[in-house]
Order: sequence, then C-alpha cells, then structure tokens
Amino acid sequence: MASTEDPSQRRTRRADSGPAGASASRAPEIRREAAPIQPLRAADLAGALELSAAASWNQNLADWRLMLALGRGWGIRARDNAGRERLAASAVALPYGNEFAWVSMVLVLPEFRGRGYASQLLEHALADLAWRDIAAILDATPDGHPIYLDKGFVDSWGFRRYRRAARPLAGASAARTASAARTAAAGVGQATVRPLRDTDWPAILAIDRPAFGADRAALLRSLAARLPRAAHVAEHAGRISGFVLARDGREATQIGPLLAADDTSARALLDAALATLGGPVYLDLTDRHASLLPWLKARGFAYQRPFTRMVRGLPSAPGDPGHIVLVAGPELG
Repeated sequence: MASTEDPSQRRTRRADSGPAGASASRAPEIRREAAPIQPLRAADLAGALELSAAASWNQNLADWRLMLALGRGWGIRARDNAGRERLAASAVALPYGNEFAWVSMVLVLPEFRGRGYASQLLEHALADLAWRDIAAILDATPDGHPIYLDKGFVDSWGFRRYRRAARPLAGASAARTASAARTAAAGVGQATVRPLRDTDWPAILAIDRPAFGADRAALLRSLAARLPRAAHVAEHAGRISGFVLARDGREATQIGPLLAADDTSARALLDAALATLGGPVYLDLTDRHASLLPWLKARGFAYQRPFTRMVRGLPSAPGDPGHIVLVAGPELG
C-alpha cells in the first residue's frame, strides 16, 4: 500500500517505535567465512530448488520464479568437497508497495552450514531494505525466532501449519463434492460459494488490501492461475465477502490465502477448495481462527508447527488481519 509520508517522516516514525526500528544485534556476530553475495538469476533456479528440498520446504520452481519476478533474491556460491560450485545459501525480499517487504527463503545447504552464510545474507537483505526505507516482515519458526529478535524484529501475531495426507479423488467425485459444498453453504443469512471469475478481481482486491495492508494483486493473480480449479469466492447478498486460492508445491498443495467474514463462510470456502484436491495439502491457520480446528481435524488435518509474524521498522504489523483465516505461506505473507 502506497504511503503518503515522505521518507524522512517514515524514518522518524520508525525511530520512535522502539525495538522495531533497531538494526543491530545485541552481541557481535562471528562470521567464520566471508563470501561474496550475488543477485539470484533465472540460472540459479535449479540451485534454489535444491535449497528448498534440502530444508524439506514446499517451494517448487514456480514459487521461486514468482518470488524472483516480484522481488529480489541474493545468494552465496561456494565449492563443495568435490570441487563443484553450488548455490550454497539464499535470501529473498518480496516488496509490497514502498512500505514493507517480506523477507524469506534464508536457506543454507547442510554441507555449508556453520560458515555464517545465513547471517550475511539476512543482514544484506535488511540493509538493502533499510537503504530503500522499507520495513521488513517475516514469519519465524521457533528456531529462527530468537535470531530475529536479535536483529530488531518484534512479535506481531501467529499462525500454525496443518497437513492433510493424500486422498485419491476421481474427477466426477470431486465435482459432486464441490457442488455439495457450494449448495450446503447457501441459505438464509449465509454466503454462497462459487468458482472465481475474472470479473471478481476488483472485489477480491478491495477485501484483501485493507486486511493485508498492501496491494498484492500481482501475487494473488499469479496464485489463482497456478490452480484455478481451487479458486473460489463467497457471495453474500450479491456481494463478494471472501475468497480462497491454492497453489501446487514441491511436497503438497498449499491452500491460502483465505479471507472470510465469518467461520461459516471460511468452512464453505475450504470445503470447495478441498473438494478439488486429492494429494497432500498444507494450510496455515491464523491463531485467531483456532475455532476452526475441530472442523479441520475431522477432515484429516494434523498439526505440524507454529510460526510468528514479526516486524522490523514498523510499530506493528500492517493491515487489519481479522478476516485472514489462512495466510498465503511463510514465504509470501
């Protein structure tokens, strides 16, 4: 979302916001092996995918292409024990307007860990954002949380990842189930769920911008094109009140983002998306919508791990996330 402040005003506000404006760690960082940092290019996609796979993360080539097309990536190349030069580590910053950017994909191949590469890349990404006067946001795992605290990030709100195992689904059965989900959602005072149409985008973005805190039309349109059969909207009294998107992943389909005005609409949107998916599924449920947990568990979802949304350079996370039921993913926001 574009800011009406000039850079000097934003710098003053961030400086006054306390720890979120800090840029130095609490203790000097020991770097065992300094290495040149280079921008990630299309030629690095195979190495980037290797980094995701080594960490057992879900990003596939389409995810990496999207992040590098919409944002900036950096990497460190190093030679392994066999003398081969490889992409040893990475970091990505995905800007949303000129106010904040998502920092993610801070990864290091196992054989190159312990050399300080992750710290160098993270500091490089943060310095680049600070130079452009853009705040940083990320979704931290429990292991990464204390590291980011030392970098000046502060906690905002949280979400948890859940996984459903693969369920073979025939096409005709999927269509019948999706139709049943849409019909069940209809009723007096309830939303009706239907597949997303191209004419829905102005209404979708009008819902998403205030909730997320920025215009992410390019991202949402790209995700909708990745798995169009799963993209649905909820309508209430002729107006769109929610939506759900999904995308293919390296290990599982990721459902999200999902925005809804109430739990009934959220369940209907999720049912419609799930009816189109037979393989394993990930989703990241915000803590404020934990009331949906019994419903998710009844559909075979099991808890995986928590995340904490953290902010550096703003007094609090942007937007009004009350209607965000599922986030797009830790790498995207």
